[in-house]
Amino acid sequence: VQLQASGGGLVQPGGSLRLSCAVSVGTVRNYVIGWFRQAPGKEREGVSTISSTSGTTYYADSVKGRFTTSRDNAKNTVYLQMNNLQPEDTAVYYCAAEGPYPGTVVAMGLGPDDYDYWGQGTEVTVSS
Repeated sequence: VQLQASGGGLVQPGGSLRLSCAVSVGTVRNYVIGWFRQAPGKEREGVSTISSTSGTTYYADSVKGRFTTSRDNAKNTVYLQMNNLQPEDTAVYYCAAEGPYPGTVVAMGLGPDDYDYWGQGTEVTVSS
């Protein structure tokens, strides 16, 4: 399984970005996909996950109400829509996958150690 994250960039506080995670696998809906971020000097932290099959989403408290994860099964891509970005959201963002779980609803937490497959990161900088 290969994952390719993209869509990062420089944005002003209050702005928006949409990250994409293209997954090179038979069908992305069979996998749990997680979004993580790592700020300079800090540990990697979970941002959001989307369960296999049902596509139920979960968010860290720090991004709840501002970030939205969605999945396009036809494009084998998962998105992270980030609104009202703040300087503390500055980090390298990664997507990760665990599975496959065909036809099964599997939800996972925000712990990075639970995911076996990782893409390269995309950098998000929030600054005026």
